[in-house]
Amino acid sequence: MPSALIDTLTFGYDDKGSGPALVLVHGHPFDRSMWAPQLAAFSATHRVVAPDLRGYGTSSVVPGTTLLTDFAHDLAALLDRIGVGRFVLGGLSMGGQIAMECYRLFPERITGLVLADTFPAAETDEGKDLRNAMADRLLAEGMRGYADEVRDKMVAPYNTEASGTVHRMMLAAPPEGAAAALRGRAERPDYRDLLTRVTVPALVVVGRDDAYTPVADAEAMHAALPDSTLCVIEGAAHMPNLERPAEFDAALRAYLERLN
Repeated sequence: MPSALIDTLTFGYDDKGSGPALVLVHGHPFDRSMWAPQLAAFSATHRVVAPDLRGYGTSSVVPGTTLLTDFAHDLAALLDRIGVGRFVLGGLSMGGQIAMECYRLFPERITGLVLADTFPAAETDEGKDLRNAMADRLLAEGMRGYADEVRDKMVAPYNTEASGTVHRMMLAAPPEGAAAALRGRAERPDYRDLLTRVTVPALVVVGRDDAYTPVADAEAMHAALPDSTLCVIEGAAHMPNLERPAEFDAALRAYLERLN
């Protein structure tokens, strides 16, 4: 598995295929393996890059607070290192918020946005308290209690194979990295105005049964984006790319063909 040393941090990543670049950013508390179906599906037509964010997977764990800006700068530096200039950028959940931050920082590099099961609003005061309390809990207890509790919200219980995959990913997440991301995500800015100024085509995807980011959130993003397509995946919750990969890939393929 390839990795890159950037400054003092090591980043693991997958880089498969050739052609237009498609960069996929995982959510919390996952790793790049969540994109395995999409790497298999799109590497015949695209150069698909899926990194492990700092604090996750095989990348360096940095305790403390990791802001979305930190993730975005990491991503830009990694893509510079491996020679990816412009790219379609997709992210799920926290990964979608990182994609929005990337568009805020370097829109000239992004040829399209894929926002899956995510939302653009800043955190509420109550949400900040909850995220920081959860960060404290992960550091004190590890990942198992959290993973057990959120399993049936991340993946619909009827999607048993995906549920097992996602549960294993959550258990494998380093608590220090996950806690740092939670603290940083609590401080995220509001991206709703940014969405109205996006100049590239966007794809908004959401699972019909997603309790974290309901369909109404996706509809609001679709309405705010000047040029977007909305796809609601039936029979899926927060991880439609794993729960219903055929349907997710069909929507992504149609979007990419439109771009090309």
